[in-house]
Amino acid sequence: MSNLSGNQKRKMRSASRLYAVQALFQMEQSGQTVDAVMREFEDHRFGAVYEGDEMAEGDVETFRRVMEDAVNNQAKIDKMTDRALVAKWPIARIDPTLRALFRAAGSEIIGKSTPPKVAIVEYVDVARAFFPETKEPSFVNAVLDHMAREAKPEAF
Repeated sequence: MSNLSGNQKRKMRSASRLYAVQALFQMEQSGQTVDAVMREFEDHRFGAVYEGDEMAEGDVETFRRVMEDAVNNQAKIDKMTDRALVAKWPIARIDPTLRALFRAAGSEIIGKSTPPKVAIVEYVDVARAFFPETKEPSFVNAVLDHMAREAKPEAF
């Protein structure tokens, strides 16, 4: 990885965040373990070619950190998300893709390696990939901003 440009590394980290959201979604839907899902994604998704479209190469380190932190801190992240959502919409009632996205983003917001503002920008981009031409990215931005200000007020 050392001979990759900074831009290539950023793209790989961004791809890893998208894969983490997909993997967390798959875990919730299928009941698979985090290890099984991570193995499947690393073996079959990263850099794979589907119907002529090459999937982006992910950064395994970023992917694993996001996955493990999201799973290990899920209760804390879900409570933060609930506080950021309007009272009528507890996390259990939102779209499962958004739930996975908030868990992945939350893992980075409470973690130490990603500045909260970077995490927000990255996951709003992920929301755009899943929900093009809708209001979801703005909603995601507002929820993540609330979560980040609660978790790391000093960053704002």
